[in-house]
Amino acid sequence: MRFVFTLLAILAITPFHGYSQQDTGQVLRDSLSESRLALTTRLLRENDSLLKADASQKQNLENQLLLISSQNESKRRELVKRIIEFEQADSIQKAARLDKINALKGTNPGFPVVPFRDTIFYIYNKLGPLQPKDRAANINRKMQQLANDPFFSPDSIKITPNENNVDVTYSDLVLFTITEDDALWLNKDQITIANNYISSVKKAIQQNKDENSLKNLLIRIGWLLLIIVIFSLAIFGINRLFRRLYLLVLKEKDKYFKGLKVKDYALLNQKRQVKIIYNFLRVAKVVVILFVLYLTLPFVFGIFPWTRGIADSLIDWTLSPIKRIFSAFLNYLPKLLTIAVIYLITHYLAKLINYLADEISKGNLTIKGFYPDWAKPTSSGIKFLLYAFMFIVIFPYLPGSDSKIFQGVSVFLGILFSLGSSSAISNIVAGFVITYMRPFKIGDRVKIGDITGDVIEKNLLVTRLRTIKNEEITVPNASILNGHTINFTTSSKDLGLILHTNITIGYEVPWPKVHDLLIQAALKTEGVLKDRAPFVLQKEFQDFSVAYEINVYTDDSHKIASIQSNLHQHIQDAFNEAGIEIMSPHFMAQRDGNTSTVPPGFLPENYQAPAFRVDVKKE
Repeated sequence: MRFVFTLLAILAITPFHGYSQQDTGQVLRDSLSESRLALTTRLLRENDSLLKADASQKQNLENQLLLISSQNESKRRELVKRIIEFEQADSIQKAARLDKINALKGTNPGFPVVPFRDTIFYIYNKLGPLQPKDRAANINRKMQQLANDPFFSPDSIKITPNENNVDVTYSDLVLFTITEDDALWLNKDQITIANNYISSVKKAIQQNKDENSLKNLLIRIGWLLLIIVIFSLAIFGINRLFRRLYLLVLKEKDKYFKGLKVKDYALLNQKRQVKIIYNFLRVAKVVVILFVLYLTLPFVFGIFPWTRGIADSLIDWTLSPIKRIFSAFLNYLPKLLTIAVIYLITHYLAKLINYLADEISKGNLTIKGFYPDWAKPTSSGIKFLLYAFMFIVIFPYLPGSDSKIFQGVSVFLGILFSLGSSSAISNIVAGFVITYMRPFKIGDRVKIGDITGDVIEKNLLVTRLRTIKNEEITVPNASILNGHTINFTTSSKDLGLILHTNITIGYEVPWPKVHDLLIQAALKTEGVLKDRAPFVLQKEFQDFSVAYEINVYTDDSHKIASIQSNLHQHIQDAFNEAGIEIMSPHFMAQRDGNTSTVPPGFLPENYQAPAFRVDVKKE
């Protein structure tokens, strides 16, 4: 804190010398201003010449009128008429020239003479090789020399005529010169202008000397010390206030800080909340101190004349951005209102589309040829196009949309989006195609590639399946579109889903008996439709057996696995009860000496395993 006070004192009592670097833009602006001033001066000269010529021509006509005798009345009337017409035309031309000159004067303020703080007068014309800017700089330098002269006498400033010009001198030093062009600019005579300027110069120099007197310097130092004392008290008060806030938070933490929970998750506990409040108070304390310091600096710098430029700069740095922001906001209001209207129209159109989609999906609104499950994806697509169109319409109204940087960033983001979202876009397109192809719907049992499960979710990007093992598998829509899909549910209610399984029985068992056993087993299976008779197909003659296929109907596609399992159980029981072995024919070829594979419960009570037969051939 001592460093801050030391810095305030040094900056306040040390003269400030600004170093400005003239950039190319400033040079161009000065050159343009000088060109406009030269153009206005030329018009003033032409106007003055025309005024003198008109006055001479009018004087000639009046002289002719005086020479005409009273007897020549017709000639007299003709001259009077010419004089009146001349005056009318001359007044119109004068008004037009003056309007043009005044318009040029309004856009060309000239170069100010500012030797100290305030502008004394302006320079509009060049003098010999010196441009208006150079003339103003020379006058500033000479005025500062007079202000630094301890023996300066205001009465020594004199007016000295010099050919067509009027010089204002101090002893042997020419302070500035009033030219005929200067008189034309101000529409006054040179002596009057010189007297006015001398009065302003004397006042400015005397004011500057008064401000830099020892008495005023001591008064300003006193004001500086007072401001430093007030600033110190403000800092002390701020520190004490925040110290009390720290203690208050620590004392009342159990009352006001009980942790922050989102459902069952503890987002912030009490300790973290208190820590966040402490950090916030520390930052707020620094911000308040800096704000008070910023408010104090303009008062400190404004005390001394040589540092008032810094005070003005500080105030300008604060007020200028605020003014620019406020002005930009006011100028942007029409575009902002346009954006708001476009957004509101789009928003309520989207709500209307959502309402219609809900009504269609619930069946309250029916459109011929439009399925209810199309409603949500269609509304999503329409809303996407609607908001995309809204953004295209709004884009020209966005602030900075016409800048090259904004356009470059937009193009860059567009390229990144197009390169990075190719797979996502392909999935979205596939999602729309799948939606309108309707290969499946939510709840269907399907087989996609090697994955079998129930459809639990489908959107524009992916489709999610839950297998019979309760595994959730996400499949990209592009993979579905590029592959094949089997839907077990679509026709199960109307036509019935046909399930089948294969079995091989040896040639020694008659096929009618095999058919009968398979059909009996199928009819005993739960989930198999009884009103649609099962049927058996003999698929293949193999080397040692015949391949049979039992086909059954079911309307419950979600129990395929359990139905097939029960069917296998009943087939096994039916063939065991009939004493027919379901076994490999290769094993059956070595039957002798082996116990039957039929379970003991299905064998006769006196069953005995056959013995091995060995034939011995004697020679």
